Amino acid sequence: MIDSDNRMRWTEEDAVRDVRWQSEKGLPPPKKVVIADDTLTADTAYRLASEGSAFLWRGDYQNAKQLLQALARRAERPVKRNRKKAASQAKLNPDTVNAMEPKAIFNQHRQAQAQRARILDAILISILADHTIPLRRAPEVTKACLEVFGNVTDDYVISLRELLGVISAHEWRKKGVVIPSLKEGAQRLFPHYGVFSPIRGEYVQLAAMAPLPPALKNKSLAFDIGTGTGVLAAVLAQRGIQRIIGTDQDPRALNCASANIQQLGLVQQVAILNADLFPPEKAALIVCNPPWLPARPSSPIERAIYDPDSMMLKGFLSQLKEHLLPEGEGWLILSDLAEHLQLRSRDELLSWIAAAGLAVIEKRDARPNHPKVSDVSDPLHQARKAEVTSLWRLAAV
Repeated sequence: MIDSDNRMRWTEEDAVRDVRWQSEKGLPPPKKVVIADDTLTADTAYRLASEGSAFLWRGDYQNAKQLLQALARRAERPVKRNRKKAASQAKLNPDTVNAMEPKAIFNQHRQAQAQRARILDAILISILADHTIPLRRAPEVTKACLEVFGNVTDDYVISLRELLGVISAHEWRKKGVVIPSLKEGAQRLFPHYGVFSPIRGEYVQLAAMAPLPPALKNKSLAFDIGTGTGVLAAVLAQRGIQRIIGTDQDPRALNCASANIQQLGLVQQVAILNADLFPPEKAALIVCNPPWLPARPSSPIERAIYDPDSMMLKGFLSQLKEHLLPEGEGWLILSDLAEHLQLRSRDELLSWIAAAGLAVIEKRDARPNHPKVSDVSDPLHQARKAEVTSLWRLAAV
């Protein structure tokens, strides 16, 4: 039984239990909860999860992880069948299927992802208020949970899948990510949970190589809109720009960017500001790497990928001119993956640029080299193979 205040109530061993529900994804508490342990088979779990049940785990922690892997394998089976069916249809009627293929495949892919997530989020783990897990062979997760949830006063329940994401983010935060475009000796950034990691280096390299606008000679000020980890702000600082303001509205991004700028020794050059897009002044250079796909995110981390109705992109373009100094430039760093998926056309993008009173000075392109480019099993493989990431140098007209 679920209360509207995000608490779970259930009966276990003839006692009513009441525990706080925790979901950084914003998922609602499950409506049907089954007490489960090591006797639960993967086939039974998959059937019950498909019907909407969740499992509050009371068995061995490592066995719960193995069950999660087994559910993932079973959740992939319908996706594979759908791919074979689509391939068969393409052979029978290639003209019809190919005309609708990119957008249809993307929508099917998103639906499959959502269904898979619902099944994999079905395994629930109880965590005590001190962020320890009262299960056999459970790992030490106190530091990882403190980084994301902070100090709490009561026990809580979380999906195992989300917990593993918290643990993984803690490891990223400890080890950091090497950014080759940053100067040697100061190349490591430390992403926080919920902040997109800059593992796709082509867009960072574009910002590191594009010619700086002449207006910086008169006023060496740049903005990094939607700064995230602060990686582009750091690149601009290392290129010699005297003052950079990185903006974001996500509290985790603001904390992450501030910590990275501090550890890189750039606090004298870079300020991190909580703002909706632009600071209240003008700059010689304004950089923005908005989410690339116009679709609705299903979790906080996806906000770095999905931008409903291209709202951030259109907001950046429509306000850019009024925040540029004379001879200043706006750098829009954007993948054309949305174009290959038929989610947004090149003509739409160019019309938004023109309507904002902007002109394209130059477009610099880079091909991505991440693993999905060569993954033929990825349903979006054809679009990813054709993808180009571009830095659009824009100026006011």
